[in-house]
Amino acid sequence: MESESLLKFISKSKVSSVLNKDTTSYGRKHLFDGSAETCWNSEQGLPQSVMVEFTPAVKLSKIHIQFQGGFAGKDTRLVDMVRGVEICPLHPNDNNQIQVFDVPESEQDVERSRIKIQFLSSTDFYGRIVIYALDFIGHTGANSSSSPDAATGSGPDGTETQTASAHIVIT
Repeated sequence: MESESLLKFISKSKVSSVLNKDTTSYGRKHLFDGSAETCWNSEQGLPQSVMVEFTPAVKLSKIHIQFQGGFAGKDTRLVDMVRGVEICPLHPNDNNQIQVFDVPESEQDVERSRIKIQFLSSTDFYGRIVIYALDFIGHTGANSSSSPDAATGSGPDGTETQTASAHIVIT
């Protein structure tokens, strides 16, 4: 099966924090909007994270991340939240380029429904992370691609969440 972007299978996403709780300017929706002008900007402090749920479960082969130089993750790992295990460490560079991280071959056939990218340290002195683009590459056996409306909200701690029915496209 040919690999493709899995963004259309994201049914929920959550970030650990948003700069000044300004979700309009810096919220998680900007991770997936395809615009070079917008970004997710975390609050200061560590760790930071991006959690994504997929419906249906997917098989990951690559992750694409574009950081803002000076605000990249350093000690970073990909975690399977359902199984509670680390899938693999990620080793980002501190630059503005789209970086491609390969999921180990031994992990590429495992179906995953909830993953988290954890940033345990940052190139920023204050621990902020800034991401302009995030994409997950892989495949799923499902061939449905409806796009129902999503509900967005903010938690009391300033975290931002999005919940939706299956197979949404986040814009």
